Amino acid sequence: MASKRKATEETKTPEVKITESEEDEALGKELDLDNSGSDDSDDSDSSVYSELEEDESEDESDDEGSTDSEEESDDANDERDLPVKKTKEKAKSSKPKEDEYNYDSSDEEDIRNTIGNIPVNWYDEYGHIGYDLDGAKIRKPKRGDELDNFLSRMENPEHGVTVEDTSTGQKVVLSEADADIVARAASNRVPEQGYDMYGEWSEWFSSDVMETPLRDIPETKKSFLPSHCEKQKVGKMVHAIKMGWMKPRPAADTKTDESGPKYHMLWQTDDQVDSTMRRVHDPIPAPKMYLPGNEESYNPPPEYLFTDKEKMSWERATREGDKRKLPFIPQKYSSLRKVPAWSTFIRERFERCLDLYLAPRQRKMRLTITPEDLVPQLPRPQDLQPFPTVCSITMKGHNNMVRSLSVEPKGQYLASGSDDGSMKVWEMATGRCLKTWDMGGVVKSVAWCPNSALSLIAVAVDTVVFLINTGLGDKLVNTRTDELLSEEPDNSGYVPPARVSQAVKWTGPEEKSPPGTLVMVTHFKAVKQVTWHAKGDYFATVLPEGENRSVFIHQLSKWRSQVPFSKAKGQVQCVLFHPVRPSLFVATQRHVRIYDLVKQELTKKLMSGAKWISSIAIHPAGDNILTGTFDKKVQWYDLDLSSMPYQVLRYHTNAVRDVQFHKRYPLFASCGDDNNITVSHGMVYNDLLQNPLIVPVKRLYGHTKYDDFGVMTIMWHPTQPWLISAGADGHIKLWT
Repeated sequence: MASKRKATEETKTPEVKITESEEDEALGKELDLDNSGSDDSDDSDSSVYSELEEDESEDESDDEGSTDSEEESDDANDERDLPVKKTKEKAKSSKPKEDEYNYDSSDEEDIRNTIGNIPVNWYDEYGHIGYDLDGAKIRKPKRGDELDNFLSRMENPEHGVTVEDTSTGQKVVLSEADADIVARAASNRVPEQGYDMYGEWSEWFSSDVMETPLRDIPETKKSFLPSHCEKQKVGKMVHAIKMGWMKPRPAADTKTDESGPKYHMLWQTDDQVDSTMRRVHDPIPAPKMYLPGNEESYNPPPEYLFTDKEKMSWERATREGDKRKLPFIPQKYSSLRKVPAWSTFIRERFERCLDLYLAPRQRKMRLTITPEDLVPQLPRPQDLQPFPTVCSITMKGHNNMVRSLSVEPKGQYLASGSDDGSMKVWEMATGRCLKTWDMGGVVKSVAWCPNSALSLIAVAVDTVVFLINTGLGDKLVNTRTDELLSEEPDNSGYVPPARVSQAVKWTGPEEKSPPGTLVMVTHFKAVKQVTWHAKGDYFATVLPEGENRSVFIHQLSKWRSQVPFSKAKGQVQCVLFHPVRPSLFVATQRHVRIYDLVKQELTKKLMSGAKWISSIAIHPAGDNILTGTFDKKVQWYDLDLSSMPYQVLRYHTNAVRDVQFHKRYPLFASCGDDNNITVSHGMVYNDLLQNPLIVPVKRLYGHTKYDDFGVMTIMWHPTQPWLISAGADGHIKLWT
């Protein structure tokens, strides 16, 4: 309207002035304005807004009446607009042509809501949503239902970029640039596509440092003196507190509302503070750096300087990553100004910062512990008797080291095998040698058959296992043994597998066989160990060089053999049968594997951590195992507990050769190349929650070293707490 008035004023014709007033009057009637003040231009604003001050109840009372009146007013206005249009055409023809873009007509084209920051939801109850620039109500646009929305979504290609203007209720179609900005903002990207977040920094101020400051007035003397006004205020407060007029603020009520839910600590006690809160309220100061010593001086004393040998060892340790005494080489300078910059300064500072930032710190309470408190409270050895303490009998007769011992099941006789090629049987009570057999080779292992109905010894010599009747003891037992084993059993329907028939051969005695030989079992490799099953019908042999056929299980009653393993899992050192269950313990160099003979599967694998296992022993109950190793350790395994050692006993200073459990007493012993026999009390309780009690009670010395070999083997008496040991000196000792 303002632009139209300007155009009419420029024509300066009386007709246009008349039409101007007529035009204003017509426009006022069209807008339903009060024309009472149309003569005065200053009152036009009040007449425009006077309509807004009317009660809204009148506007809302009759919507139909209002629409009818609006139609009538529109008809009247159309009639009045006819002369206005004619005068406009005259004015346009009379005035010169102007640029149509000189003025902004956006206010006339779009709908502007003038309600400001008022919430739009205040107009939810009304039929309009606000007022435009001329004060007219902006009617709410008609809203479509879900069907219209679905059709728009299917047919309108601009449906996805159409949004609703909350101030006017109109549908606005976004341009491609606006839609791109919205999509980029929704995907957490920079809204403007070409914007460079890491562009060149434009300096707001000059980086040139001014030599003269803008203001360098020295501080006044008054600024160093305390404020007199504050002194008076503080003095008044102190006096009021003394007189009782002023009281400090009451402390905040720390009692919690008891009516609310109660929470209890599940894993901690209530007096324990959270670690994060403790770190906040009770910070631990950073540890101080070590102060430099004399070796870090620029002119250190001569004893701190490295020699050539020390320098070479320091450089070698640096290359190999070994521990060094100092992280640098001390150097000597004549004066401090000749000292160069420290080359690793930045690295040391950075590591120090990392230590302060990342290294966890915790406050530890220093405990005053006496060394006696650290030693476990073990029972006295005197309370754990009986156990062997003295050497009662020394049996001399072998000319070389004795490698193997075996006691008769009743404990009356003792068999020994030696490197001098002989096997001897001794009487236990007197130490007298009853019989000697010349085996024709080194006797690696002897084992007495545990079946008391047979008088039989298995002797391993090179590749042959001889089953010999000793001829000692009960004559009825001896004759019965001869009758049972003198004839080959009937194996007519049995064909041994090729793996077994090529490796093992059962035969009767030969002419060169030792006297009393009943059966010979010939193997394809040298036999190291023979061990019997508790029933006395099966025995196992170990061939360390046999690879996947290094363990054989033989059945005496049927003269049959079998190879339980098809793959070699390390070099087998020794095997043992479980005393109660049908299990086989196989000890290789580093592991002990337990196999179930019925299911024919591996049930457990024990991890020793040792370099070489030398021997193995099983507790009579069958749930605990002892292993001796060539790296000076004795390991106790609890099979119910773990596959790792329950305890590692380091009683020996040299390789451990043999370990043995007693069958009746809670005793076990170990021997080694240090000529030391350690007797220990090992009580295994029936209560599974109670750990075994292991107490060393006695250390026995008596054997002498021979070619760096000490005590080779030990054996317990089956019924008495007696220990028999054999050494490299060829002597056999009975400890009682």
